[in-house]
Amino acid sequence: MIKNFHVIVVLLFLLIYLVKTLLLLTNKKEQLARFTKIFRIPEMIISLLFLGTGIYLLVQLPEINNLMIIKIIAVLISIPLAIVGFKKSNKALASISLLLILAAYGLAEASHKKLISASKEPIAKNDGKELYTAYCTKCHGEDGKAGIMSATDLSLSQLDDAALFEMIKTGKGSMPSFGSQLDEQQVQAVGQYIKALRK
Repeated sequence: MIKNFHVIVVLLFLLIYLVKTLLLLTNKKEQLARFTKIFRIPEMIISLLFLGTGIYLLVQLPEINNLMIIKIIAVLISIPLAIVGFKKSNKALASISLLLILAAYGLAEASHKKLISASKEPIAKNDGKELYTAYCTKCHGEDGKAGIMSATDLSLSQLDDAALFEMIKTGKGSMPSFGSQLDEQQVQAVGQYIKALRK
């Protein structure tokens, strides 16, 4: 839920900065001043929510990969550039700031895909726990309760066997499909292990 909220806040943040940058680049100083005045408070709230939810999600990650580090650096550089760029009406700084924010958003998406991608080494065994550890713990955690990247709390899941096996094979939402990486017996082994995590 926090991840979805963060995405909404980031998109609002990007929209505000896109409008401001376009107004600056097209020399519409009066419209920029009016827009800035109208959206000053919402922009401050959105900026705080952007940083707050971003930090919260960051500390939830099981590991911080290189893409995430580059994303954080891009965001930290873009903030002072944006402040100076808009205060001084410097088109270059404002444009660079917007590009860094857009790049950070793209890097976040790439980092998320990398995080939820499965183990590179296929596991030949049908050991449900080993398969779960290799493919599922990054988001669900060892006990199924981690909820990283909006992952479902598996200890509360009420899915029947057919629905559970289908979810493992096809995925849902931000959960990737594992049907191409796991054979039918492995899917069932993971499903049985997940059932054992339930309260």
